[in-house]
Amino acid sequence: MHALDGHYGAVRVEDVYDTGIDDLWNACTDPDRLARWIADVDGDLQVGGTFYATFTSTGAGAGRIEACDPPNHLLLVMLPETDDEQQIEAWLTADGDRTRLVVENRRIPLTELHLHGAGWQAHLEDLARSLAGKPSIWNTRWNELSPVYKTMQIV
Repeated sequence: MHALDGHYGAVRVEDVYDTGIDDLWNACTDPDRLARWIADVDGDLQVGGTFYATFTSTGAGAGRIEACDPPNHLLLVMLPETDDEQQIEAWLTADGDRTRLVVENRRIPLTELHLHGAGWQAHLEDLARSLAGKPSIWNTRWNELSPVYKTMQIV
């Protein structure tokens, strides 16, 4: 978690998954697979397109796809052109037979940063669970992680 200015910050999380880059890209972009670990998504899923997402975390709203470079890079703007606008950016990198995923969520109010940090860690853990055919336990993990993230320093 790091501050961007006096009001907003960013959360950056990463993990390495036991699957190839094309499979992980599919898990991060296919609506059926997204629904298993992070969000129900519907809409125009191409660059410049708008979509609506309902996250496992209960957050919901419109988004826009700003950049898409399969299978390596995705940039989304959530709640575009509102006071609550945020960016979510993902980078995928092949690591042998495995794939590294880095996600950064920017423009989060500093007072909420720890909640989003815990949430993103729980989401990435759910992605691993999804790849293994297991169900989401997002809420349980978020409740466990939130107090831990609250004690972490924002740099």
